[in-house]
Amino acid sequence: MLSATLTSASPELILAHFVLLVGVGALATAINTVAGGGSLISFPVLVALGVPSIAANATNAFALTLGGIAGAVGYLRSLRGSSYRLVVLLPVALCGGVAGAWLLLRTTERVFDMLVPALILAATILLALPAMKRPAAARITLRNAPATGLAAIFAISVYGGYFGAGMGIAFLAVLQMFTPGDLHNHNALKNWLQCLVNVVAASAFLMQGTVLILPGIALMIGGVVGGYAAAILSQRIDPKVLRSGIVGYGALATICFFVKAL
Repeated sequence: MLSATLTSASPELILAHFVLLVGVGALATAINTVAGGGSLISFPVLVALGVPSIAANATNAFALTLGGIAGAVGYLRSLRGSSYRLVVLLPVALCGGVAGAWLLLRTTERVFDMLVPALILAATILLALPAMKRPAAARITLRNAPATGLAAIFAISVYGGYFGAGMGIAFLAVLQMFTPGDLHNHNALKNWLQCLVNVVAASAFLMQGTVLILPGIALMIGGVVGGYAAAILSQRIDPKVLRSGIVGYGALATICFFVKAL
């Protein structure tokens, strides 16, 4: 296991693994901050280094939490005018995150592997739809469809507490359907929601003793830098360009998860 490697291996190997995980944490959190799905990078690396899947999932959730907070803080400026929506959505995400973490600790990875590809594909399709021109009157909002929007946020939060890869893509797709604002504003809301879900899940995993602390710290160090830097840099990109990139990334995530499920 990686936990043993990082404590009993040679100093050179320990340093190499630690530096690798710092870089992976930075990249994964940057992707989570901009689009979601950073676990597609960090989780497989942990497994490849010998960490069992449940422990890898728990460690990954713990490690990306601090970087997620940094990313959310980096989007504070884009939250202007939307703070009241966040107040409504955060309790829903909290309840969903608790439920998802509870389910993970009582289910198998195989079930998750079978469900995730379809979930990521659906989220990517939803994300691509706002690029199409639709009549303003046809737009759904939380005001005229509160139950549907809140139920969707809750369902994504449950999924996020369970595993989390692609959670940001799904949040972003739903927020674009149900809330006004541009992509940067939606990204700000998305980052705060997924940050809360990750904190809740990581807390549950820590209490259950399923988190490997040293690998988690390595990922976390990189995550702080990657999350904040991505939040700042992404807001300088044209929203249309950013949306196209996120849709492309969602398609790639779908393929990766389908291959993993085979």
